[in-house]
Amino acid sequence: MKASTVATISIGTALTGLLAYAVYFDHRRRTDPEFRRVLKRESRKHARAAKEEAEAHGARQREAIKKAVTQAKDDGFPVDVEEKEAFFMGELARGEQLAGTGSDMIETALCFYKALKVYPQPRDLISIYDKTMSKPVLDVLAEMIAFDKTIAVGPFGSWDGEGVNIE
Repeated sequence: MKASTVATISIGTALTGLLAYAVYFDHRRRTDPEFRRVLKRESRKHARAAKEEAEAHGARQREAIKKAVTQAKDDGFPVDVEEKEAFFMGELARGEQLAGTGSDMIETALCFYKALKVYPQPRDLISIYDKTMSKPVLDVLAEMIAFDKTIAVGPFGSWDGEGVNIE
C-alpha cells in the first residue's frame, strides 16, 4: 500500500468517527432530558464563571487606575505656566506614542490624564480626546477623571449634589 492511500484511509476514518460522535451527541441532546439538564447546568456554570472573572478583572483595573491617579497626584504637577506647557506637550506626545503602539491602556490614559490635569480648559481638551482617542483608552481616562474630583469637567464644575430636593 502506498503512503497516500494509508493517509487517505486514516483521515477518512477519523472524519467518520467525528461525524458519528456528532450524530450521537445530537441524538442524545434531543432525546435525553437529564443530558439536557447537565448541559444547561454546565453552560450556566461557565457563564457564571466568565461573569465573575469579568467582574474581578474590572475590579483589578479600577484598583490599578486608582493607584495610578493617586501616584500621579503624589508626584505633583507643575505650577509655572512654561513648565505646565512643557509638561502638557511632553505627556501628550508620550500618550500619543503609547496609543500608537497599543501598549498598556492605563499607562496611555495616564499620560492623557496628566496632560488634562495641567490644561487650562479641561472640557475643551476632553472634546478633542473624544474625537481622536480610541474607545478603550477613552474609557480608562473617563474612570480616571471620575476618580479625581478636582478636575471640573461637568457643566457646573465639580458639583456635589447638595441642595437637590427629590421626592
